[in-house]
Amino acid sequence: MSLVLGRAEASGADLGVRLTGSGAPEAVHVPTSAQLAQALAAADGTVLLVDPHYVGHSHPLRMAIRDSRFAARRVPGALAVQEEALDALRALVAAAPEGPLPTPDELAAGLSAAGTEVRDLPLGDLVAAVPRTPGEHRAAAEQAAAVDEEAVRLAAAVKARDGFFTTFFVSTWSRYVARWCARRGLTPNQVTVASLLVALAGAAGAATGTRAGYIGAALALYFSFVLDCTDGQLARYAVDYSRIGSWLDATFDRVKEYAVYAGLALGSARDGDDVWLLAAAAMALQTTRHIVDFAFNETRAGGGGGGGGEGDEGDTGAGAKLSGKLDHVGWTVWARRMIILPIGERWALIAVLTAATTPRVVFVALLIGCTFAACYTTAGRVLRTLPRRRPQDPKVGAVLFALSDSGPVSAVAARVMRLPGIGGAVWLVPLALAAALLGFAAGEDAGAWLLAPAAAYALFAGAVVARPLTGRLDWLVPPVLRAAEYGAVIAVTARTEPEALPTAFGLLAVIAYHHYDTVYRLRGGHEPPPRALVWAVGGHEGRVLLLAALAAAGPRVLHTGMAAFAVAGAVVVVAESTAFWVRGARPDLDEADGGGRTAASAPKSRVPAS
Repeated sequence: MSLVLGRAEASGADLGVRLTGSGAPEAVHVPTSAQLAQALAAADGTVLLVDPHYVGHSHPLRMAIRDSRFAARRVPGALAVQEEALDALRALVAAAPEGPLPTPDELAAGLSAAGTEVRDLPLGDLVAAVPRTPGEHRAAAEQAAAVDEEAVRLAAAVKARDGFFTTFFVSTWSRYVARWCARRGLTPNQVTVASLLVALAGAAGAATGTRAGYIGAALALYFSFVLDCTDGQLARYAVDYSRIGSWLDATFDRVKEYAVYAGLALGSARDGDDVWLLAAAAMALQTTRHIVDFAFNETRAGGGGGGGGEGDEGDTGAGAKLSGKLDHVGWTVWARRMIILPIGERWALIAVLTAATTPRVVFVALLIGCTFAACYTTAGRVLRTLPRRRPQDPKVGAVLFALSDSGPVSAVAARVMRLPGIGGAVWLVPLALAAALLGFAAGEDAGAWLLAPAAAYALFAGAVVARPLTGRLDWLVPPVLRAAEYGAVIAVTARTEPEALPTAFGLLAVIAYHHYDTVYRLRGGHEPPPRALVWAVGGHEGRVLLLAALAAAGPRVLHTGMAAFAVAGAVVVVAESTAFWVRGARPDLDEADGGGRTAASAPKSRVPAS
């Protein structure tokens, strides 16, 4: 519903044109407060309130009516309120004293003062104004006419601070693909699915093990990444965000990349070169890197979701100071974005090497590059963290605990290992040593002795989470736990039954999906997966104990057990995850590594109360 707050004759000459161009529902004029209250009482869904003197472009109104990330949002002269905030708006209007009809800006200020969060939507160079004099009206109209609205929309569709490859080899033309899709009614979700299908076709090409198949895979990777960027640009261009779209975009990025890893391993096996160990290691390393990113950023976001920002607020260490200095040296900005191998650079590396070399070379280069990137970013973040003296907010500790993926065995061990003043990251060293010993001790004839390091791992896993994870280095807990578990799966399988490495790859893919799903929920400000689900799949320490028990029973039991757990785990985890994301609610506010389905979060409203 669109409501213009004033008489029809008071509206600007082109307001109707702007509303029509924004895609807003047909406007109804409400000249009095009583009629406004009646209209709101009958309203359902999103309501757009517009000042009759609005002057500017159509796109700000489109943003207000369609940006479903926020329950209430405004641009100058317009306020949009979704159903979950309508009761607050009705109460505000009902409580207003008799007098002039309030403006949308005044209603936004009233909602904000009453405790409803109202977001200011960023306009960039677009114009949205409410002039009160003929001179102001003329100036605003001239300012709007001087701005190419379409050019601004296209520019705003591209993410800020993208990587070098994405900026110069993809976004230069993918934005026009996004506009082409918008004009033909295609949705971002459809483009996301197309990107997945192209990548899967590339993985199938790589699996043939032929040079033609590898070249086809390289081309498919590039065009899949173009579509991956296009879906986010289309969402921003058309203001078409959705919760399931955010999930599909982020999840399919991982599915595409790891499917290509599997395709390369299959293709290499056809040539007699088994690289499943390298493929599993690459997947484990990349997943751990993403957990590092989110866990560290949560310590700066305060545990309220939205980890993933790039600001340096609160960082005063040597790393932050050096980064600040380098920000003033232009070429270093691009260099630092490239050496961390974001998705654009990573996919470009995979595509070029796939077309020109062998899968083994691809994985070795990928492991070297990602290892360097992980060391570079982690070292910098540790340097930023060390000067901090105050404990983290308890909300951060809760998020880090959710990321730890601790199960029932860990809960019991935590009671035993709750030592005064010792917890968190302090226990990571003995835990990592236990995981390494488990991998080293594995073998065809390891027997029951293999359970000893696994039991030690579980005991130390409980010690890690025995106390709240609020220490300054406790953000290292989730990624170290991921590296330890993934490394144990790979090492135990490689030493006990190398032929089961493809099965181990599949098992790791299921576990990684579960861990990514936890990240995506927390990043969107949602609750983590239910405790029952975490315990149903064992928690990380339960899975390590199960792995040791299967390996102790023999190579064939290990192979069969991992396959059964992978299938059962996939059914349970994916079913629960899909059910969660398909259920309504607003989309996430932050961007994943990749094309990114959402725009930067808008600031809270600063409208002064009047």
